[in-house]
Amino acid sequence: MQAAHLDELVELEESYWWHVAKRQLALRLLQRYAPPPGRLVEGGIGSCRNLLEFREAGYDVSGFDVMPEAVELAHERGLSDVRQHDLSQPWPLDAGSVRAVVLLDVIEHIEDPVRVLQNAGETLAPGGCILVTVPAYQWLFGRWDEALGHFRRYTSGRLRAEAEQAGLKVKKLTYWNAFTLPAAIAVRTCQRIRPPQETSAEFPRVSRITNRMLLTCADAERWMIDRLPVPCGLSVVGVLCK
Repeated sequence: MQAAHLDELVELEESYWWHVAKRQLALRLLQRYAPPPGRLVEGGIGSCRNLLEFREAGYDVSGFDVMPEAVELAHERGLSDVRQHDLSQPWPLDAGSVRAVVLLDVIEHIEDPVRVLQNAGETLAPGGCILVTVPAYQWLFGRWDEALGHFRRYTSGRLRAEAEQAGLKVKKLTYWNAFTLPAAIAVRTCQRIRPPQETSAEFPRVSRITNRMLLTCADAERWMIDRLPVPCGLSVVGVLCK
């Protein structure tokens, strides 16, 4: 992530529908599969807004990020147990010491995601889990992904295969954000027909009314995910365990 994108996250993660909905989904799944108390470690903390929410939910939170700016921001926001660290390297944590690991849109940025999942798995205590979200469908890969530094996009099958290579079991696997998939397909198609001269990694701004409508759609989809897997969407969500 570039420093400019971190600045954007600080601005958006508080209220922008995509960030809020993803955080709400993460909290729902964590409460179901690895509820607090216990230690929660987030890899790739970004603006650290998620860590603040996880702490509020009752977890003892820690975090890693490769960006010194992200670590400094976390310390400024009162999160002392956040360190600069490459997730591909062995994690400086005791084996079996972690209740939950959270990797929200992280492993698509890493060349060897299986290594990262292995490192995360080694920290898990009995009954712990890893919560992963990744962007869906390689055929949607485009300049926006390149601007964000993505190596790949995923299917549920690919995420399952990487989890199994890392020695992990899949407890839940579903797509998420199905309600914006048609719009994303339309945008990507137009970009291929008429490529933009420049591509920004910024999220498209929406009005307050649209933001609220999208959050309402996400609420409904989250209710669905509680009951059965969603068959398609812009993201894949996995809950993994040893």
